[in-house]
Amino acid sequence: MANDDIVIVGGGLAGATAAKTLRTEGFSGRIAVLAAESHPPYLRPPLSKDYLLAKSGEDALPVVPDDWYGANDVELRLGTQVTGLDPAGRTVVLGDGTRLGYASLLLATGARPRSIPLAGSGLAGVGTFRTVEDSRRLRAALAKGGRNVVMVGSGWIGMELAAAASSYGNTVTLLGLEEIPLAAAIGPELGGFFRSLHEANGVRFLLPASAAEIMGTSGRVTGVRTDTGEVLPADLVVIAVGVAPETGLAEAAGIAVRNGILTDASLRTWTAGILAAGDVANALHPFTGEHHRSEHWSNALNGGKVAARAMLGLDAVLDTVPYFYTDQYDVSMEYSGFPSLVAGSPVIRGSLADKSFMAFWQREGQVVAGMNVNWPRAAKPQKAIKALIGARAAVSPALLADPSVPLDQLLG
Repeated sequence: MANDDIVIVGGGLAGATAAKTLRTEGFSGRIAVLAAESHPPYLRPPLSKDYLLAKSGEDALPVVPDDWYGANDVELRLGTQVTGLDPAGRTVVLGDGTRLGYASLLLATGARPRSIPLAGSGLAGVGTFRTVEDSRRLRAALAKGGRNVVMVGSGWIGMELAAAASSYGNTVTLLGLEEIPLAAAIGPELGGFFRSLHEANGVRFLLPASAAEIMGTSGRVTGVRTDTGEVLPADLVVIAVGVAPETGLAEAAGIAVRNGILTDASLRTWTAGILAAGDVANALHPFTGEHHRSEHWSNALNGGKVAARAMLGLDAVLDTVPYFYTDQYDVSMEYSGFPSLVAGSPVIRGSLADKSFMAFWQREGQVVAGMNVNWPRAAKPQKAIKALIGARAAVSPALLADPSVPLDQLLG
């Protein structure tokens, strides 16, 4: 084993970004990226947005061009299963028994869709949503319209998929355990805004409700029976009830795990030479002093950069404010902040009725999270929101709500 070999387990955005950053920072040693999927690393956000809606093509998905790996002497092994880790011997074990040595190991194993143990879940036309194959399959099934779609799950992915299905001209029914969709994430008022948006586009909500059984004929789905006894016709059923971090390798190797792989702010675990980044990492955040696990692309992007620099011994801390976005129908939303700090109702600037507003959540007078919906991009709303969060300054709710007051004047 060369004393500077770096192995990256995981072929997603975090892993690919780490490899790219290592080369950008001048690392010339061996880099091996072990990807379980058969595709070079790709971006996931388009899968439930523009790619699913056929507004973008395959060229919008790769993290870096496919030829980048060879051109930069990065060993990309596709369809490779990692079956074990040996932290003491600093090796990873592959499915074929091969062992790879490492000086530094990055675990970027991502997450897997949660499933529900339902009778009929193995019928044709029933599936979860995570991979590019899932998106291709769903796009082909939705594209002609006229189908009955039952969406199980009222979170961000479930809502985005419902929007896509409805936009293609399908009949969509959405089941969820909340009384108001997205209420756990953004509160009942704003969850109600998104519900009204969907209802205006023909989506039917059954909330709170869950699927009790998936029914079918000749091996194919025909309907869903809810826990209230209602039977919904269904040509397609998508189960979108969140994801679980892929921590199996870490747990088996004795690496500390709690809702993901525990790391410090530089994404180092407490096992020598091993780091974690992306969906699987539960990292200490300097802003809150608490561990946070994020399943959004910005966390994977920034985490890959930080992990790479940390492996090289450079000062690197994942201290960026968490961020994500969603596109549904004619609404584009961006969110920055710390959901764990959010309490109470948001302060609204603008008009929900006009589909153009900002929302701010405060804790002890400080802005801890904020979002914008269709706010003019020229105003750079998320940059201003992140600056407000970082400033930790107490801000009057009246000033936050006043559109005539520029946000940069509230920084104190």
